[in-house]
Amino acid sequence: MFWETYMKDDILADVGISIGIFLLFLVFRKLFTKYVFTLLLRLSRKAPNDFFSHIFISFQKPIQWLFIIIGIYFSVGYFPYLNQHNSLFLDIIRASVIIMITWGLYNMAGASSALFTNLKVKYDLEIDDILIPFISKALRVVIVAISISVVAQEFDYDVNGFVAGLGLGGVAIAFAAKDVLGNLFGGFVIITEKPFTIGDWIMTPSVEGTVEDISFRSTRVRTFAQALVTVPNATLANESITNWSKMGKRQISFRLRVTHDTTKDQMANVVGQIEYLLKNHPDIHPETILVTFDDYKENGLDIFLYFFTKTTNWGEFLKIKEEINFEIMDILENERVYVAMPSRKLYLDPDGENQLKKDSRVRQES
Repeated sequence: MFWETYMKDDILADVGISIGIFLLFLVFRKLFTKYVFTLLLRLSRKAPNDFFSHIFISFQKPIQWLFIIIGIYFSVGYFPYLNQHNSLFLDIIRASVIIMITWGLYNMAGASSALFTNLKVKYDLEIDDILIPFISKALRVVIVAISISVVAQEFDYDVNGFVAGLGLGGVAIAFAAKDVLGNLFGGFVIITEKPFTIGDWIMTPSVEGTVEDISFRSTRVRTFAQALVTVPNATLANESITNWSKMGKRQISFRLRVTHDTTKDQMANVVGQIEYLLKNHPDIHPETILVTFDDYKENGLDIFLYFFTKTTNWGEFLKIKEEINFEIMDILENERVYVAMPSRKLYLDPDGENQLKKDSRVRQES
């Protein structure tokens, strides 16, 4: 009876120690999060770049869970009903540690876009903006694939047999995933040929707007109505793409129609003054400026204008265009030339009018 009581007390003591060890690691986890991690993060922000800050932020949650895993491992050493040296238990602990490391690296790969951008700016690297998120997503896929392989080996799973099985079923998988592969290759075409990059204003038969993101499967475009359109890369790679952001200058072209009673001297003065205005305007590109008396029309005389603004910004372009239009209005007003409006003139024959009066008088007398 005494021996049984002693054994029960010993078991309860071991259970208490086990629970105490686990609770102690929970306290360590809390202290680390509140003090140590905050201090490390504060110190890392004083560094010349954000590299260490990204590392600490990426591994914050995994390290917190790592305290729990380590606490479970040491507390099981005193727990009377579990064996700390059990092979399955050790495999689970090792696999959990691998998963935590993978979690941190996965987070870092997600933040790698910022890291690559900083490296590009600091070292003037030739990395296109369209390539940075693509590299980030590719790194995540590689990290997850390696992690799955390592965890599988921890449980003595034959990874080589799994890969061989994929090889046997590769044809069927490729056929079933032909659309996915088409989008993937379409993404590679977009990256290699670089018809556009993130932030560009593009127009295709499918969509027009600003490119926000390019993934393995699709490209996201924000339209000017603020709708987000997702276009498969295979579709986009096979369409004609107009990249308005690549304009070096922006075209203005229109016809100014004046009335038929404009004299030759008035027309010459108007054309000359408009041409002088455009050639001396600081925001008009001097390379191509055309102002000519172009054509006779049914309801007026056409002056053809063709020129470019130096800016390609839409708002600035509209302001310059408005300013030019006001200046042209002043020129027309000073020369007393009027813009033609669609109209008709009716000419009456005097003899025909007299005959109509005679016919009316005859009808009245009869």
